[in-house]
Amino acid sequence: MSVMGSQSLFFQSSLILFLSTLLAFNFNPLLAYSLKNCTVDYSNNVTWVECMARGLAAVPDDIPKIAVSLNLNSNCISKINTTDLSGLSKLRYLQMENNCISQIDDGAFADLELLELDLGTNNLQNLTDHMFQGLWALITLSVEKNYITYISPLAFKSLISLRTLTIRYNRLHQMTDIAPILQLSNISELILDFNDFASFQSNDLPLTFNKSNLKTLWMIGNRLTKFSIERDAFPNLQQLHLTADTGFEWHVPDPMFLRSLTSLDFFVFNVSREMYRAVLKSVESVQDLSLSYMETERNRDLVDVACQAVALKSLHLSGNNFVSINETFLQSCSRVIWLDLSYNFLEELCEFSLGSMKQLRSLDLQNNLLPRVPLGVRGLETLEILDLSLNVISELGCSDFLNLTRLVNLNLNGNRISTVKGCVFQGLNDLKVLNIRENEVQLLVDFFKVNLQKLEVLDLNMNKLKQLKTGDFRDLTSLRSLNLESNAYYVAHEGAFEGLDNLETLSVTPFCYEMSYISRIFTGMEHLQNLQLHLTSLFESTRTRESNETHFHVVPLPFLKSFAIQNYDWRHEISPDFLKGLKSLEYFAADRFFTASPHPDTFKYTPHLTSLQITQSDLQVFNPQVFQPIPNLQALSLSGNKLRSLDFLSQVNLSLLSWLTLRENQLTVINETIFQSLAALTYLDLFGNPFTCNCSNAGFIQWVKNNNQTQVVNAYQYTCSFPLAEQGNKLLDFDILSCWMDVSFLCFISSTCLVVLTLLASFLYQFLRWQLVYAYHLFWAFLYDSSKRKSGASHRYDAFISYNVDDEAWVYQEMLPALEGEQGWRLCLHHRDFQPGQPIVDNITDAIYGSRKTICVITRRYLQSEWCSREIQMASFRLFDEQKDVLVLLFLEDIPAHQLSPYYRMRKLVKKRTYLSWPQAGQHTGVFWQNVGRALETGDTLTETNDLLTPRLAPESRD
Repeated sequence: MSVMGSQSLFFQSSLILFLSTLLAFNFNPLLAYSLKNCTVDYSNNVTWVECMARGLAAVPDDIPKIAVSLNLNSNCISKINTTDLSGLSKLRYLQMENNCISQIDDGAFADLELLELDLGTNNLQNLTDHMFQGLWALITLSVEKNYITYISPLAFKSLISLRTLTIRYNRLHQMTDIAPILQLSNISELILDFNDFASFQSNDLPLTFNKSNLKTLWMIGNRLTKFSIERDAFPNLQQLHLTADTGFEWHVPDPMFLRSLTSLDFFVFNVSREMYRAVLKSVESVQDLSLSYMETERNRDLVDVACQAVALKSLHLSGNNFVSINETFLQSCSRVIWLDLSYNFLEELCEFSLGSMKQLRSLDLQNNLLPRVPLGVRGLETLEILDLSLNVISELGCSDFLNLTRLVNLNLNGNRISTVKGCVFQGLNDLKVLNIRENEVQLLVDFFKVNLQKLEVLDLNMNKLKQLKTGDFRDLTSLRSLNLESNAYYVAHEGAFEGLDNLETLSVTPFCYEMSYISRIFTGMEHLQNLQLHLTSLFESTRTRESNETHFHVVPLPFLKSFAIQNYDWRHEISPDFLKGLKSLEYFAADRFFTASPHPDTFKYTPHLTSLQITQSDLQVFNPQVFQPIPNLQALSLSGNKLRSLDFLSQVNLSLLSWLTLRENQLTVINETIFQSLAALTYLDLFGNPFTCNCSNAGFIQWVKNNNQTQVVNAYQYTCSFPLAEQGNKLLDFDILSCWMDVSFLCFISSTCLVVLTLLASFLYQFLRWQLVYAYHLFWAFLYDSSKRKSGASHRYDAFISYNVDDEAWVYQEMLPALEGEQGWRLCLHHRDFQPGQPIVDNITDAIYGSRKTICVITRRYLQSEWCSREIQMASFRLFDEQKDVLVLLFLEDIPAHQLSPYYRMRKLVKKRTYLSWPQAGQHTGVFWQNVGRALETGDTLTETNDLLTPRLAPESRD
């Protein structure tokens, strides 16, 4: 096969895989994150975690808790600890094949409800008591290709749902090892191939052994010397596969012991005719019999014995080194319906070798050395399936399939056929599937001028066709799938596909001398749904002689859903309208097709497009207007191009795009903000780009690690290409903290903060210093007030006198004689009544809260005194807090309002009161002291207006 053919096959398979994945992929935002060593897929509502071949030495600790399937195959894990899989309660499928596991802790699977567990190809030697504890729902278990020599009787006790156990390629050798397995209530299939069993005997089972529900038993490769069933231990056994060697003994005295057996696969080595006859006699219900590795001289006798079984319907004789089949070899097999002669060395099948098989429906002759269609197949009127693939047939004759009137499926794959004539298939009126792929077909001579109106599938893939003529497929009205992909280009004439009215899938590799034929060869296929087109170069100039057409385009295909183009060396201008008429298109893939960014109008005729793949096209820039007509796009692949920037994505409106693949481009720096325009993006693949590991990618690195929406596939495996010092390192290992430790930036921030603080401090000092001082003292007053209220201090005095020391003479000469001497009030003065040795603040607090009232004797010196200010603050806070009239202001001097501190302004805002002024009393001092006495007699309740003190002499009235 040529390189071109290999590329074509790869392209086709990759397209199918990509399309099927997209169709099944339902994106779930809960899964959108990047794992260090694994990738996550979410398809068919199942969370698949893929960690295969990652060099892991232990189970990763970042497996999502909602994972349903976990693949850890082909790693270096040696032990499964109890905590490795804890918390994965939704896990149903676990694959750990091809590791180095030698130890599994008891209860390691206890948190799981697995349905399938694969531990094959590891280093296990023993299956211990509680190894599979908790796996009550497990259906399938494989521990094949280990070194198991011992199975604990309790190892499978908890596997109450187990149906299939694969334990082949181990070192088991005695029936007692597998007895507990056979007693599992739901066990259906047990695969013990290639162990060390020398015999399989029911007498070796424990006396307590009850009947087993086992339906299929595999014991191939054990070289058994004895198979003995002497009691009804396996009443449900339906399939038995075993190897019989020299000296083999078969002992089943009662056919009822194997009454359900319908399929027997017998690998025979030097077994006598008598023993073979004994085998068939005890399995009277066998319908499907397979005999392999028989000695040539005994073939005839053994096959003759086998065909005497009344129930026999299917006979498999593959792998027996047959060279030819004579007329008598299968003479007694008249009841056989399915005959398998594959994987022999057959060179001839005599004309009447199958003559007695009047009921034969399926004949498998694949992988032999037949140089032509054997004469023995002629006249098999009941034959429906004929497989002649992988032989050396070079020519088909017109009478090769004579009288095969019921043939439905004909497989000629992998031969050497060079020419196909229409007469070859004459009379195959019921043929539905015809496979002639991977031959050397160059010509179709009157190929379909015969009656093949029921043909639905025709595969001519990978041949050497030279041309497709007009009308070659005209009569194939039922054809639904046609594969004409080739490793060599051929001329497809206009009208080559006429008559394929019901065709749904087409893959072609046309070679056209004239560009107009590219579009015209697809006429007449209105129901086509899937098209794969592999293009070649055009020898004619851009403008053809017969047409003014200068662009490539496809004819309208209104039902086409999937369109894939692969180009080898074709170079031509692409029309903006080349997809016109494909209104149902959902998936479009173009490989090496575009030489520049598609025209903005390219997809305006395909509004339902959901998946777009433009790969290997060397695109360096992409016009964002291309996406404007396809707002429903969900999957986009631009891998294998030369894109250097993704800025175009920030200008698109793809709100539904959830799958984005940009592998193998020239992206060095990624701006993470471009993904903000892709609101639904949950899968991003950037593997194989030459990333730069410096601060220009710091934002992208942080986004990959921290975003909770998009899974960046294999992000932890992205490597650095630039600069040279970082080459080969991992992108996500780059230290991004250094990118934010910029000294100049820190200096800028520090100096800015210093300037702002300086300006703020200046503003506060200039305009709010008194308010701040007041707030400070008010806070301390609050603390003292709280402590005094908690202590519940009683009133020892009628009034505490707050005055400045400079006014002490007035207090002792004027106030005390009038209030204490004449009126009898108990007054508290700090010089006289404060407790010695106690802090002055505590004395002030005790005096204020130990008196019913506080009288403040206010002068200018009083306002300038720190202690006097604290006294009036404390009294004011008591007024605010208790809402009682406890404060009396007595002015010894006339003080303008603007000279009063914020304390007194706040007092005015809290309650308007009448203040006493000594200068305004004049000669009426007696009235003055009577007013003071009245103030001391007044109750505690505050009111908005209180005229007990007259006249109104307060300085606040001047504001």
